[in-house]
Amino acid sequence: MKPPARAPRQKMPEQSAEERVKNFREVPYGYPPETAKIEAARCLQCKTAPCRQGCPVEVRIPEFIRKIREGDFAEANRIIKGDNALPAVCGRVCPQEDQCEKLCVLAKKGESVAIGRLERFAADYGLAQAPETPPPAAPTGRRVAVVGAGPAGLTCAGDLARLGHEVTIFEAFHAPGGVLVYGIPEFRLPKAIVQAEVDALKRAGVKIELNAVIGKVETIDELLAEGFDAVFIGTGAGLPNFMGIPGENLGGVYSANEYLTRSNLMKAYRFPDFDTPIIRSRRVAVVGGGNVAMDAARTALRLGAEEVRLVYRRSREEMPARIEEIHHAEEEGVRFELLTNPIEILGDDQGRTRGMRCLRMKLGEPDASGRRRPVPMPGSEFEVELDTVIIAIGNTPNPLIPSTTPDLKVGSHGTIVADKETGLTSKARVFAGGDIVTGAATVIEAMGAGKRAARAIHAQLMGG
Repeated sequence: MKPPARAPRQKMPEQSAEERVKNFREVPYGYPPETAKIEAARCLQCKTAPCRQGCPVEVRIPEFIRKIREGDFAEANRIIKGDNALPAVCGRVCPQEDQCEKLCVLAKKGESVAIGRLERFAADYGLAQAPETPPPAAPTGRRVAVVGAGPAGLTCAGDLARLGHEVTIFEAFHAPGGVLVYGIPEFRLPKAIVQAEVDALKRAGVKIELNAVIGKVETIDELLAEGFDAVFIGTGAGLPNFMGIPGENLGGVYSANEYLTRSNLMKAYRFPDFDTPIIRSRRVAVVGGGNVAMDAARTALRLGAEEVRLVYRRSREEMPARIEEIHHAEEEGVRFELLTNPIEILGDDQGRTRGMRCLRMKLGEPDASGRRRPVPMPGSEFEVELDTVIIAIGNTPNPLIPSTTPDLKVGSHGTIVADKETGLTSKARVFAGGDIVTGAATVIEAMGAGKRAARAIHAQLMGG
């Protein structure tokens, strides 16, 4: 007798493209309880749990999914929180399709279990209930300084506090969250979600000092001299890269970092109810093909741009952005100019952007990244009329901390050299992880680095 047919992967309801392009509210609504239970029932509960091998923070995936299937949503959330300090964040921005879901057994012949959507469901359920604060371990008497309140720093701090250490985060900005607050738009990750996750860490005992620019107000050496037993550096990679083409100094040219940070700081996500002072454009080009490029393009649309082009020098298949983000951008009306490379930004007599000159490209042999190298097509130059250009081609670490910590070894791209498994740097008692070590990567990879470093710091402090 054949087993009953397994339900298809459950879709998550979301705003229509026509509606959402006019607001900054979150696009997906999340699973309702019955849909979550149907999706959870698709899980085979594999004994080997290959999905877990793809999770940088080692969430016990089959266990929490089983609890959702049984209707015990609170326990599902507790299981996730045992390994993941920011589950509501990860359920929204983690590229599960390239990690845990990619290794799901069901993915071999069909569609994987929607692990990310189920994580979001359980985490949101937990946030909606009375907040629980797990009892901390007995105090160890050890003090740890964490520099940077982004994904790596928050994860490291949360894990260390749970182990009984006294943890203080030093954050340069006026609110914790790093890229989660300043870089990712409201329609992908609501500020209230990040704040709720941070509040949970505070209840667990993590202290946060804001407007504290380490390297200026204090150095790493001074933190150690003040009595901190270890320091974790998780300051990310916030220094934008540019193309080095003529016209990048014109008015109307932004890095994606600046554009998205302006949008978040100036509360553009409350537009049109709040009259944000951010400049709104008519014709916009975003250069790049990653998630940040998609975020910038979709933000420009929501701020009223009549036309937004995404200019990318390779084909759609080579785009590093999540499939979901590419799909949403296209649905909302972003025009993709693929196999296209800018060679000059054009200005008017007042020094403002008026357009961009581009070249058509074709794909040649693979380069060091494994993707086929774009090759210019002679005689294919063309111009487009624009008033705003946003450059989204990656970032490098800010040199402030390495420049004020002489015995900290730095790599060729300004990254801090640290052990991959422990985060230990060349300087005793100093650890690092996330984008400051790897260069620009994903939120969950930074969190994984913070988790591994916390484990190593704990072992060192306890004599391991």
